[in-house]
Amino acid sequence: MNASLHAILDAREKRAETQKALLCQYKKPIVCFTMNIPGPEKWNRDVSIGFFVGIKLLKDAVGHKLLHFSQTITAAGGEAFFVVDMPAKKLKELTVSIEDSHISGRLFDMDVLDTDGQKLERSDLALPRRKCLLCDNDAVLCAGSRAHPLEALQDRTDFLLYIAARELFSEFIGVQAYLALLKEVQATPKPGLVDRNNSGAHKDMNLKHFFVSANTLRPFFASFAEIGFLTRDNAPEDTFQKIRPIGLQAEQAMLSATGGVNTHKGAIFSLGLLCAAAGRFSPDTWRPETLLNECAAMTKEIVARDFAGITFETAKSFGEKLYLEQGLSGVRGEAEMGFPAVLNTGLPVFKQTLAEGYSENDALCITLLHLIAATDDTNLIHRSNRQTQLEIQQKIKTLLDANRYPDRTVIESLDKEFIEKNLSPGGSADLLALTCLLQSLTSEELV
Repeated sequence: MNASLHAILDAREKRAETQKALLCQYKKPIVCFTMNIPGPEKWNRDVSIGFFVGIKLLKDAVGHKLLHFSQTITAAGGEAFFVVDMPAKKLKELTVSIEDSHISGRLFDMDVLDTDGQKLERSDLALPRRKCLLCDNDAVLCAGSRAHPLEALQDRTDFLLYIAARELFSEFIGVQAYLALLKEVQATPKPGLVDRNNSGAHKDMNLKHFFVSANTLRPFFASFAEIGFLTRDNAPEDTFQKIRPIGLQAEQAMLSATGGVNTHKGAIFSLGLLCAAAGRFSPDTWRPETLLNECAAMTKEIVARDFAGITFETAKSFGEKLYLEQGLSGVRGEAEMGFPAVLNTGLPVFKQTLAEGYSENDALCITLLHLIAATDDTNLIHRSNRQTQLEIQQKIKTLLDANRYPDRTVIESLDKEFIEKNLSPGGSADLLALTCLLQSLTSEELV
């Protein structure tokens, strides 16, 4: 017996044991989900993505009826177990619908076991057996007669996995980026920024502008993720070069939707990078350090390239002038370093504040203060000067040293001060949105 066959038989035996234990514990129907992958290699990056897609589809289908979920990865591939509080026949109808309707569903094997351990077949629903991966004939008959070359079956499998991965990234990552923008703008109160209380130090924009902008940008974030996926085997710099033109298109779409109001230019750059970085990796490898290091790799030497040859006479933007005068590189420098303020301050503070029992809204507002204290916010400098920005930064550092979790009254007082002085920490707000997205991708369950 070769090693591969031994692994498959061993996995089947353990699977049966797990099924028996779950039936005994819950006394409810269960679904055992595996992947139909031809050939000896049952698990790799692409198969893992298809596996995650199948799990998400089934979780979404059963909703609150899910009593138990577990998964394991073996030499024979991935296995997921669902205990569902619904009649076995209805559950079988759901799994068949997923297998037959999703473009990659032919690779899904969702076995339904009734409470007595009996496996339901398609014939129990008066349905024919599944068709072959390559033709319209019965899959069992084609497999038994080896009607198709293994290479042809593997090519078709690779294509279906590819489609599943594109769908996963374009939908899931794009939605999470969109939600990150909504969470950031709605967090209240935020000193000098648009929120649910007021428009901060901004006279040209309000909450509605941000909602319209976020909705406009949602498909662009999906495109960033898709490009990351499509170029995942290329050098990181290649991915960045390919998303940059999409970023410019996103900016134009944003300005058109908001009537010329710049709501999210910085967020397009930073969140777009993270979306593309996530697209370059399988979801099971998404870690904060991994994704932010990839952002750094994608933007390697961007500061030197973008500011090359600029002089005081030729500098046009505020960012270019600030770089020449102060050596501050803004969001480009943050990206090239892998957004250290997000990794070392934003994400840890946000997680810790939530763990302390604060609401997500209050945790976001508190995290914003920590980000202002940890970064040289060029938006603050633009609306005042370097000295004022340093004074504001030191004031907030002192405040946080006295109380790591300032209450709403303190933050509202800062908001009043920022509005009076026409100050807006827009750069820190973009990092807050990036923190939200990173938290969603690396802490919440994809499936």
